[in-house]
Amino acid sequence: MSPFDFANSINHTKEDLIVDERTEKEYNPFIVNRAMGFGKDTIIAGNEMNARPHLDNKLQYDFLRSVVRKAKRYNKWLKAEEENIEAIQEFFGYSFIKAKEALSILTETEIDLIKLHLNTSKGGKV
Repeated sequence: MSPFDFANSINHTKEDLIVDERTEKEYNPFIVNRAMGFGKDTIIAGNEMNARPHLDNKLQYDFLRSVVRKAKRYNKWLKAEEENIEAIQEFFGYSFIKAKEALSILTETEIDLIKLHLNTSKGGKV
């Protein structure tokens, strides 16, 4: 069973998928909480579970199933490419289209250096 099956049962079907120890071990709180973090109305519930990693998987799952309202959600996941484009936009002052073109010619090392520069220039940690 994939983490997306669990996220779908929390968001839409409300079916209890954790029925034994095997399915409880298959539950990945990080991915499910991340999925909750992309929804406007589910971000707080996901954050609450991120703040409580010591809870059992079943408890986290049951909490999310009971707190999140039933709805079909199509939340867009942030991709690494989009993060890279945003970094290029900020570093060079490019538009989205120009940054996307620049992404195709920059190496991973150069992108990492750009991100490092942006993090250190803002006072962030590396």
